[in-house]
Amino acid sequence: MKRGRLSVGLGVIGLTAAIVGGAAADKRPEPHEEAAQDVVHGAPLDPSEAWLLAAGGRIYDNWWEALDRPEPTSTNPAYPATGKQKGAVTWRCKECHGWDYKGKDGIYRKGSHFTGIEGIDGAAGKPVEAIVAILRDRNHPYTPEMIRDDELVRVALFVSRGQVDMSRWIDLETRKVVAGDVERGKAIFQTVCATCHGFDGKLLDWGEKGEHAYVGTEAVEVPDEVLHKILNSHPGVQMVNLRAFPVDDAAAVLAYAATLPTE
Repeated sequence: MKRGRLSVGLGVIGLTAAIVGGAAADKRPEPHEEAAQDVVHGAPLDPSEAWLLAAGGRIYDNWWEALDRPEPTSTNPAYPATGKQKGAVTWRCKECHGWDYKGKDGIYRKGSHFTGIEGIDGAAGKPVEAIVAILRDRNHPYTPEMIRDDELVRVALFVSRGQVDMSRWIDLETRKVVAGDVERGKAIFQTVCATCHGFDGKLLDWGEKGEHAYVGTEAVEVPDEVLHKILNSHPGVQMVNLRAFPVDDAAAVLAYAATLPTE
């Protein structure tokens, strides 16, 4: 399986996530209905904290898909010259700081995503105003045309209050799921996620060139990314998330998804 494929088939409500990046990173999600524009890219009149945290998580994932903005055409000038990526992907927060939020000390400590940049975990609990100021410094050259001030506050809220310690359920050395209530995850998956993914998780397939990539495949190979998207949704598509529920429920869905067919 190729790591980091972008789902182009989640233009419907789903719970577990497709993966963004790699060779298919320039593909855009399947267009949603025009009537869904506000719920996918807009904001409620009176947003709850859960909504703000999930929205910030989607911007952290891929801000132009989350906010329906033009995709960058150049490499981020703040991206390290020693990094192995180029182009639009270098503008994504996760590209330097990782899906586990630990940057150079987490899963991205080696491999094609290594940049040597610290994670955001050290900023957890810090004042939102202080984080916003950091997000407007020269190391984060996002203009208001890219991410408005009110939208940047969502990212800061996510950084301050929305991170979870993925090492509780994922071995960050082996990148494998090691904990989670599988039976609880089964109950949630079969009553919610299966609507789009099917009971066996094979209704949606993001594979390429003869290789399958089902939700089970992704949960096994990139569980940190899947957990992030279970909590926050995949940006740019109609997809529910579990941000408003106990984090153990999201981890349970991940644990169950990792038992589903991978081929």
